[in-house]
Amino acid sequence: MRSYFHFDPSYTPLNHGAFGTYPKPVRERLRYYQDLSESRPDDFFRFRLAQFLDSARNAIANFLRVDAGECVFLPNATTGVNTVLRSLVFEKGDVIVHFSTIYGACEKTVDYLKETTPVESAKIPLDYPVGDDEVVGKFQEKIRALKSEGRRARVAIFDTVSSLPGVRVPWERLVRVCREEGTLSVVDGAHGIGHIHLDLGNVQPDFFVSNCHKWLYVPRGCALFYVARRNQHLIRSSIPTSHGYEPYPLEGQEKVFNPLPGSSHGYFVNLFQFVGTMDVGPYLCMEEALEFRREICGGEDQIMTYCENISNEGGRKVAEILGTMVMENAEKTLTKCCLTNVQLPLEMGERGEKGKMKQADAFAAVGWMAQTLIKEYDMFAAPFFHAGYLWVRFSGQIYVEMDDFVAAAGVFRELCERVEKGEHLRC
Repeated sequence: MRSYFHFDPSYTPLNHGAFGTYPKPVRERLRYYQDLSESRPDDFFRFRLAQFLDSARNAIANFLRVDAGECVFLPNATTGVNTVLRSLVFEKGDVIVHFSTIYGACEKTVDYLKETTPVESAKIPLDYPVGDDEVVGKFQEKIRALKSEGRRARVAIFDTVSSLPGVRVPWERLVRVCREEGTLSVVDGAHGIGHIHLDLGNVQPDFFVSNCHKWLYVPRGCALFYVARRNQHLIRSSIPTSHGYEPYPLEGQEKVFNPLPGSSHGYFVNLFQFVGTMDVGPYLCMEEALEFRREICGGEDQIMTYCENISNEGGRKVAEILGTMVMENAEKTLTKCCLTNVQLPLEMGERGEKGKMKQADAFAAVGWMAQTLIKEYDMFAAPFFHAGYLWVRFSGQIYVEMDDFVAAAGVFRELCERVEKGEHLRC
């Protein structure tokens, strides 16, 4: 399957989860829309784009079995999380709840809102591997503790599959807890669509955003932003605010002219029809990407089964070669996805302990490994530090084979030997 993609022949790609990629037939469709927009720019953006977007929204809505009127496109999942959080009007006593494994950009968004609004945050520590029951239990306990203190868990952010470590999160159960406790759920499904089976119509999260350019084979950047109709009144503006925004009427204020044609869609969809001039080609490749998955790859079940199996089997092989372990809990749920995390053979210790690396140097080692992987070995998998240990996260994908994992095991064994000699501290 690798021949369908654009990789350099010498490059070993084991980090699909970071930026994704897309196959050659989808690139042809992308070029088609880019050429179309350049051939008659005004015609494309003013009069044809809305129709193209409707087709793409209908395709993804049918794929997810939800209403197209609840689906719009954004450049990435981070924009979706920001859109929700910056739309809510926070009051004193409101709290944003999240886990310690939240994606960094989203945590910084929370920090910014703490600087500019009355909202506070509550971080729930997670040191993996932990079981799903513990994750859900800690979550509900935190929300109830806030209530007992006279505060309100206004909104909670959590992943479908977290980034670092890359593990499956019991997000469906967390949505249920939010509903029971009266907390808005914001699901960061950056690693969601095309990666794991989603049943949004049944689970009914309040807000859900998922990158299509990671696991669905859509070009960067494209994300699905799903907002249940019951909550669409809470989304007052896109980011940035654009022509679809309608301010509350004020006496004597004239309506701002919208140069774009009118639309029969509701307010929510109109907000995101035109959000500044940008390359919307990736949004319009949805049908081509879904067709590739269906016709060339054999459909969602076949793709997800292969990606999960190669990720798990490859991770176990790397752990066997390194003499370490795969991150997993007792229920075996963490690896029910296409990412796997393997512990690296580097002991952590205090200053002066022979053969052990100081924890303070762990992040220097991660940065050095990441750079050296690209510069010297022409491959990438994501090293990271978590819960007192160094790990590497691998992504399973249809273009990855077991030989890639075996090669990576040899590379990481060599990198760890170089770290033990202190090479990461000399650069």
